[in-house]
Amino acid sequence: MVDATASFDGSGLRAGTTPYPRVADGATAAAVAPASPEALAAYDAFCRTALFAPAQSGLWVRHWAGTTGPDAILATSNLDGRPLLALALEVERSGPFRVARFMGGGHANGNFAPIDAARPEALTCRTLRPLFDAIAEARPDVDVVALQRLAPELEGVANPLAALPAFASPNPSLAIDLTGGFEAVLSRTSGKRKRKKNRSQMRKLEAAGGFRRVEATSPHQVNALLEAFFAMKEARFRRMGIANVFGDAKVRAFFHALFAGALAQRSPPFVLHGLEVAGKLRAVTGSSRAGKRLICEFGSIADDELAFASPGDFLFFANIEEACAQGLEIYDFSVGDEPYKRQWCDLETRHLDVLVPLTAKGRALAFLLRQDARLKSFVKKNPVVWQLTKKLRRRAAGREPIPGEE
Repeated sequence: MVDATASFDGSGLRAGTTPYPRVADGATAAAVAPASPEALAAYDAFCRTALFAPAQSGLWVRHWAGTTGPDAILATSNLDGRPLLALALEVERSGPFRVARFMGGGHANGNFAPIDAARPEALTCRTLRPLFDAIAEARPDVDVVALQRLAPELEGVANPLAALPAFASPNPSLAIDLTGGFEAVLSRTSGKRKRKKNRSQMRKLEAAGGFRRVEATSPHQVNALLEAFFAMKEARFRRMGIANVFGDAKVRAFFHALFAGALAQRSPPFVLHGLEVAGKLRAVTGSSRAGKRLICEFGSIADDELAFASPGDFLFFANIEEACAQGLEIYDFSVGDEPYKRQWCDLETRHLDVLVPLTAKGRALAFLLRQDARLKSFVKKNPVVWQLTKKLRRRAAGREPIPGEE
């Protein structure tokens, strides 16, 4: 077996310098395989009894692999011949480096890899070491394993990967404690003002031709809501002067497959909601479910004549109210600090980033990634610098400020 007490500085992790870990009763070992149909089926089977975040579900991993065609691997940590933890990773080139990340890239947030929830105490820095040795053995071209935006815990269970050397992700994750129901939530977050604003919005939407909140319950509705969302997001990103992270056709195909595929389950783990006014979708949200938590993965509004009525805010009001009615405990706005989130949220979480270098080049890249995270954190924590950064970004793109953004 490998030396499980060695440090995580990348030494001894090159192919040919350590024995490949072997499965043995009473010992932790690891296995790595390409994301073949058989390996994906095994990962999916493990997820049926494991604890995991939405972006590490079998549904997410299977559809990402099927629609985007990544260079993907599945790594499993085993104890006594049974899986303890599984990592579904895609290997991407970043300049002269190769980095293994969670499947989904920046779309994967609040990450919590599938673990055997009955044996979480078995996952420690020492027992996780063979997993990274096995990745280095199977893929000597990988320089760094970057496990980013890790949720510190899920359903009261600490994230075992957060026990590795970690640092805070640049962006906070904001959420609402739904304890006590919707009236209790409002009482803690300027409820009278929110009720008054909601009634005013309702009158404006009724005057504009009537409204209805919809949930996608068929593939046709999934297609309609996603296409409307993609169009809204493209226009907004263009005005903000930033790259459209939903612009890739493969990424769009993934979300179509993900939300349509979720409909086959009794309680869909991924769900789309929309606000339709006068027969046109004006706001769309895409959410995931994890235990007693509803997570808003994305959302956008139409930049049209009804933007002044804040249809996105109106839809969030309804989504949060419904989450309370369903007995959920947390409404999670996911990663990103925005004023509309702060108006609701009373919980703030810092996700964690773990970088495991496997090569000398990987150690250099890990250092650069840490410095990059520190710089982003500084910029976003300083309101003056952050506002200036956004203005300069828009100016570089030749765009006008978005109404109300300031």
